[in-house]
Amino acid sequence: MHTIEELIQLALKEDIGPGDITTDNLVAPGTRGQGTITAKQDLVIAGLQVAEKVFKTLEPEIGFEPLYADGDRIPAGSTVVRIDGTLGALLRGERTALNFLQRLSGIATQAHAFVGEVAGTSVKLVDTRKTTPGWRVLEKYAVRMGGAHNHRMGLYDGVLIKDNHIAVSGGIANAVKKVRQQISHLVKVEVEAATFEEVNEALAAGADVIMLDNMDLNQIRKAVGMIDKKALVEVSGNVTRERLKELAQTGVDLISIGALTHSAVAVDLSMRINPN
Repeated sequence: MHTIEELIQLALKEDIGPGDITTDNLVAPGTRGQGTITAKQDLVIAGLQVAEKVFKTLEPEIGFEPLYADGDRIPAGSTVVRIDGTLGALLRGERTALNFLQRLSGIATQAHAFVGEVAGTSVKLVDTRKTTPGWRVLEKYAVRMGGAHNHRMGLYDGVLIKDNHIAVSGGIANAVKKVRQQISHLVKVEVEAATFEEVNEALAAGADVIMLDNMDLNQIRKAVGMIDKKALVEVSGNVTRERLKELAQTGVDLISIGALTHSAVAVDLSMRINPN
């Protein structure tokens, strides 16, 4: 897993390469200036510390003054950050810092909107592993800043027995038994179920969480009744913002949504730079 510092170094190297031929030929070294990052739309901000690390990677003594905190709702037209440093660092870091901020804030903004659809219910909205390679820690952080929750971080921190695992293990009962023999008693086991027969098999095997995969509303309601609180119930597949309210009313505990990360649209933030 990439660290944030590694991602920033990679992003800066990708953008600057052997040198910024525009800035290097226009700005005298050491010339100072100020920058302001402004929200061009209503949004939920996420990634301020990452943006700060971008600029401080280029100039450790740069001044970075956020006027909001991650997770805050920000109205269009608001100044989000003030930055003071050399023009070279401001100009070289501008695009990379904005790329991180716009992407992460886009996820947080969308997560906030999705969470609003199930306000007043006990349902938790959770993300998936459908994230940008290398960005998972950041994108899942942005999901939390928007008010939603994280599912497992990767294949290493949670057992989720899906259809292909079931197929190669000779059935749900066998798969659960095998994995229980190897893992700590502290680790929960989730099983994907696409049919009522599989729901019953998962219950009989002692699954802690049962994921209802691509079931319609009537099927979900029936499955929730069958499970009868003997396991947590998660619903997955074909989940859109428009369906969240009706899904929440079926009695499920969790709704997992790949779109929280894979379909979030970057928000509109801009940076204006002025010399001293």
